[in-house]
Amino acid sequence: MFQNRLLASVKTIQKFYSQRNKSDVGFIGVGNMGQRMATNLIKKGRRVKVYDVSKAAMESVTGALPCESPQEAAADVDFVITMLPDGDVVKQVLTAENGVLKGISKRALLVDSSTINPLTARELHKTAEDAGIKFLDAPVAGGTAGASAGTLTFMVGGNQDAVKAAQAILLQMGGNVMHCGGPGAGQISKLCNNMIVAVSMIGVAEAMNLGAKMGLDVNTLVQVVNTSTGRCWISEKYNPVPGVMKNVPSANDYNGGFRSQLMAKDLALASSIAISCGAPILLGSAAHEIYRTMAAYGYGNKDYSSIYKFLQGQH
Repeated sequence: MFQNRLLASVKTIQKFYSQRNKSDVGFIGVGNMGQRMATNLIKKGRRVKVYDVSKAAMESVTGALPCESPQEAAADVDFVITMLPDGDVVKQVLTAENGVLKGISKRALLVDSSTINPLTARELHKTAEDAGIKFLDAPVAGGTAGASAGTLTFMVGGNQDAVKAAQAILLQMGGNVMHCGGPGAGQISKLCNNMIVAVSMIGVAEAMNLGAKMGLDVNTLVQVVNTSTGRCWISEKYNPVPGVMKNVPSANDYNGGFRSQLMAKDLALASSIAISCGAPILLGSAAHEIYRTMAAYGYGNKDYSSIYKFLQGQH
């Protein structure tokens, strides 16, 4: 009798700790964006496992459980989220011998928030589908500020039912979830958005630099622009001029934020799909060359708003 009661008590304790320690999210890729996104999930009560090639990056996510591989991070969770630098890395993380598809359960939902080629996204949709896994491409807009504040916009491609299933967790990291269409549609939307942002950043930086060189006070010029027809998200929320606003990369020597080399990568992807469908992107192509040149002059790891510093001839 005593032994039976003792065994029952042990099983109850084991079940309690198993449930308490069980993670419901596996987050893979915790760099500038992923670290902030995973942190918001933890703040909202999610139990998160993380994997990154950088041990320091994993340790930066307070409250998360570090893992040894993507396979381990994907095992026994309800959601797997990837936030990685390019499509080749995403494909490797998903399909490697110790990859996500080796660990993820059939009941889980796989969400890729990286920005990659839409054709690669469609390929990954098919790979996941063949493995019996529900997959969404869900890149984001809003930058590191939006990732920190939990106000990101998710542009999602994939099955509508899967989008509905993902909405609750995506809204714990963002403010908007936009279903853009079928597989790859999220990526197409993101590349169009980033092309607009890249062109706008160059325009704002050129105008601010021109005003400064002609002797205008840049803070006054910013106020003029933001109460006039030149007002835009870049001028108002992400100004490239140092000292104009706080909590943006230009206030931190252009560190953090969205690296110029990643903007060049996204513009290259936009150029590729533009060629495939015959859409002329004159300013988009020019912006691509500008950001490639910036990377060649040592600005690749600086935020893309460092175009202002580049235009000043500081290279």
